[in-house]
Amino acid sequence: MGSILQCMDCGQQYPINQLIYTCDHCGGLLDVRHDLASVKHTINRELFDARLGSNPSKTPYHSGVWRYKELVYPDLDEKLIVTRPEGNTNLYRFSSLQNWVGSECLYLKHEGENPTGSFKDRGMTGGVTQARSLGMKQIACASTGNTSAALASYAAQAGLRGIVFFQNSNVAIGKLAQAVAYGAMCVRVDADFDRNLELVRELSIELGIYVLNSINPFRLEGQKTIMFETIQQLDWNVPDWIVVPGGNLGNSSSFGKALCELFEVGLIDKLPRLAVIQAAGASPLYRAYQNGFEHFESMKAHTVASAIKIGNPVNYAKAVRALRDTNGVVEMVTDQEIMDAKAMIDASGIGCEPASACSLAGTRKLIAAGIIHPSETVVGILTGHVLKDPDAVVNYHSNTMEDVVANHPNLLHDVGDDVQQIRTLLKSNLA
Repeated sequence: MGSILQCMDCGQQYPINQLIYTCDHCGGLLDVRHDLASVKHTINRELFDARLGSNPSKTPYHSGVWRYKELVYPDLDEKLIVTRPEGNTNLYRFSSLQNWVGSECLYLKHEGENPTGSFKDRGMTGGVTQARSLGMKQIACASTGNTSAALASYAAQAGLRGIVFFQNSNVAIGKLAQAVAYGAMCVRVDADFDRNLELVRELSIELGIYVLNSINPFRLEGQKTIMFETIQQLDWNVPDWIVVPGGNLGNSSSFGKALCELFEVGLIDKLPRLAVIQAAGASPLYRAYQNGFEHFESMKAHTVASAIKIGNPVNYAKAVRALRDTNGVVEMVTDQEIMDAKAMIDASGIGCEPASACSLAGTRKLIAAGIIHPSETVVGILTGHVLKDPDAVVNYHSNTMEDVVANHPNLLHDVGDDVQQIRTLLKSNLA
């Protein structure tokens, strides 16, 4: 058996090259399923280690996604792959951040180091590659920003027409600018992300457009390599916890799948626990977690963390599966906690967009609650670059954000063209 598409609810199977997003029989979400029993005998840690730092002439293995091709899309013709390349992002460890959250061993994996500045590049290389494999000419997404930047970039590289649906307000300018710069058709709709996604899915059928939101299972195949790469960077040692922001829940879902696959093929001997952190104003998964996932209710999302401002996450069912597979937990953090954590990450010199800071804020909260022990190894995922939302940086440090106080401000200083005035300012601050 090669790779197939399989419904996670009813088990119905479809060919890998069928243009389909959800199950025709029950409407369930689809997984890409590989013949891991066969792959298991052809891969090992040494294979993936040998590909690290591959010369660009050895495309596609210099990519942090396609390095793991046997676990991403084993039978794919390499000539179809669209890669910039992506991945190969760093793990950081800072004593100042460890002390702030109360951890003895905290790593941050910065997916903002991807080509367009977010983890979405990993998913887009998988999704756009499948679009090319299917012979599609037009690709589209609804976006809070990061997906649009990645789609526009990869569409341009593949020679495809990129189309992006945005909410007509509260979209970070850094993200909108990327989609415009890379040449995508940008449509601003008077509706939130959840409605925009409905519109994209409806119109795609009529107009022959390939949808590249995370309902697309090939997106998640790319995103799951964040876990492959993280554990490889830890010399194949499994951390106790993986902490990740939760919006549309694509990362949460793909991480669970990745970890189970690594375990199944024998590359790891245990599973870490997954902690999904949501913004309080966009926390439908957290609310469902509080009732044991017995009931799910969407909500009107509102949070400064625009990348996860989603009230009806399409990958809810897959995220629940991932949490159950890993004995995971869900926590929520306020915008105040998010922005304070972001200020700490930014001050460490690596920076991140607001949504990313959920990982640090959530880790701090879970340690304070006794759920994560200080001695346990934690890997937090930073999902986007600091320049994705520059307004959030300036507004926080200027203490002009609504309902958020700058507890860790780096104040702007205004002076006239007066050397004595500047000298006095510098002396007082340097003292």
